[in-house]
Amino acid sequence: MKKSSAHPTYLLNEQFVLQDMILVFQLFIQNLPTVMTLRIIATGGTFDKHYDELTGQLVFSQSVLPAVLARARLTLEVVFEPLLALDSLEMQASHRQQIKQACSDSTEDRIVIVHGTDTLSDTAEVLGTSPLDKTIVLVGAMIPYEVTNSDALFNLGFAMAAAQLCTPGVYVAMNGQIFSWDKVKKNREAGVFERR
Repeated sequence: MKKSSAHPTYLLNEQFVLQDMILVFQLFIQNLPTVMTLRIIATGGTFDKHYDELTGQLVFSQSVLPAVLARARLTLEVVFEPLLALDSLEMQASHRQQIKQACSDSTEDRIVIVHGTDTLSDTAEVLGTSPLDKTIVLVGAMIPYEVTNSDALFNLGFAMAAAQLCTPGVYVAMNGQIFSWDKVKKNREAGVFERR
């Protein structure tokens, strides 16, 4: 029988670390609210655009988000708020104040904002520098939900998970990563978000 080369002290420390991790996880689970409600705020962006067959343009009409949420077969309560329908390049300071006010007025303290990717970081900064004391996650898509190979459904699901698990603060959930509002930028050449 081969003897273990691990030092006994190392194994003991490893056991305590594992026990500590289990304890932290149990405390985390116990502190989760028994009933959680998410607010989804639609502000426009590529995620919510439709292809107009007559003009060949991507345009806004009714939000796709109610259909997306139905498709996701959610078991938690979601409040949908269609606030704006703008390309984020058209978003002004007054629109960002509307978004901030909607977050402030929300009775839910976990919020996902669907936003255009071009100025998503600008809105995240406005929210991140405001004393909202809520978990707010901004998300967008590089390809509209209704277009084949869209990243929209994955991104929204990922953002909703982030909103449930992150501590109060403002985050950006894109490309399978969660970024703090002040540590993210869009790499326009690569079409992805990355840490700055």
